[in-house]
This record gives sequence, C-alpha cells and structure tokens, in this order.
Amino acid sequence: MSALERQYQVEQFYYREARLLDNREYQSWLALIHPEIRYSMPGRSNPMVNNRERGQQDMISVERELEGLDSNGLPIRDENYAILWLRVDRAYKMNSWAENPPARTRRIIGNIEILDDDGDTLQVVSNFHLFYARPGLRDFFYAGQRRDTLIRQDSSFQIRCREIVMDMADINVPTLGLLL
Repeated sequence: MSALERQYQVEQFYYREARLLDNREYQSWLALIHPEIRYSMPGRSNPMVNNRERGQQDMISVERELEGLDSNGLPIRDENYAILWLRVDRAYKMNSWAENPPARTRRIIGNIEILDDDGDTLQVVSNFHLFYARPGLRDFFYAGQRRDTLIRQDSSFQIRCREIVMDMADINVPTLGLLL
C-alpha cells in the first residue's frame, strides 16, 4: 500500500469516528475501540519558562505542561474499555439526566499525520475542534490534539491508545465527559 493510500484510509477512519460520535451512535463507535484501550486526558498546567533552557526547544515544550500518571499532577481522564463501555451504556439509560436533552456536537478533525507505521500498528496525531451546544446553556468550543495508537483490523483500524491534549489549562466548560 502506498503512503497516499494509507493516509486516505486513516483519514476516512477518523471522519467515520467523528460522524458516529456526532450522530450519537456510541455503540457503533465502541466497535472502533480496541479491548485493551488506554484512553487518557492529562491535565494541563502553566509552568514558568526556565531561562536556563533559553535557546532550546524544551524551554517551551508542550510536554512540560502535561500532568498525567507519569508526572506529579493528575490526569483528567484515565480510562479503559470497561469504563468507556459503561459511559456508552449510561447514555441510553432513562436516568441519564445529565445529558437530557442530549448535547449537539460537531467534530472537525484535521492535521492528521501518521508518525510511524510498523505494519500492524500506526502512531497518529490529529487535531480537533468540537462544537458543543445544549439547550439553555452557552455554546462551547473545545480544541486540542489526539495522540493515537491504531491497530490494523481487517480493512480498518481500532484505537488501542488515545491521549487527548486539550488546549485549555483552566476548565470552565460544561463537561469534559465527552468522547473525544
């Protein structure tokens, strides 16, 4: 397969995922998730610039801002398949009052870049914008980057690992319970 064909397949996978989520087809979306998924969202801090690193890329690296399991801070989300399944299942329950009426969302996925492809596993980064609207609340925009490990499954992929890096440091939005 050529690099162009591979890029097309990955882009189509992400566009399908966005459509399923925006159409609230969460059970179908769950089929895109590998049973051994690690789905995480590190917190984000605002560290001061270390002037001793002046002239080096590390001085202003995004990685310095992320707080997750491997740092002193706590992640906003660190979930596995069972937790994602429960979140999907809860969306269809009568007592899911927090999402009644359901939010209206629209995901725009772009800047999809395949960083590594070893045949069965791909390392992919993509950017997203997410519009979120609920009746009676202000509308919100979310933006960030997703760092994924995709596993080839027949003619498509499954998400084995997803790290979501939000562009916000202060959380002043109605929910981060969204599937990103």
